[in-house]
Amino acid sequence: MSDHTNYQKKVISRYYDNRDQQDEQKLAELVTNLYLAEGKKRAKLWEQARTYMERIKVPRTRIEHIMKSADPTILAAVVQDLQAGTLKRETAPPPK
Repeated sequence: MSDHTNYQKKVISRYYDNRDQQDEQKLAELVTNLYLAEGKKRAKLWEQARTYMERIKVPRTRIEHIMKSADPTILAAVVQDLQAGTLKRETAPPPK
């Protein structure tokens, strides 16, 4: 059990409320870095991109396509769709 003050609880809550926007911003920044990176650094950046896409609920089929192609241009298109609000995100399965 954690002993957080009310202020700390509000800060933590705001962090998680805005996490999707933060992840979208980080994903957009990764596109540029992927164009410039090579070797091991590039592989690590692709794994970060996968993590961000999973957290912001990009459809799994699209994530797999992007990861298979390893093309920053396709990732840039996803970022553009996210920013335009045209990307349909995965929803959690209904509770049983």
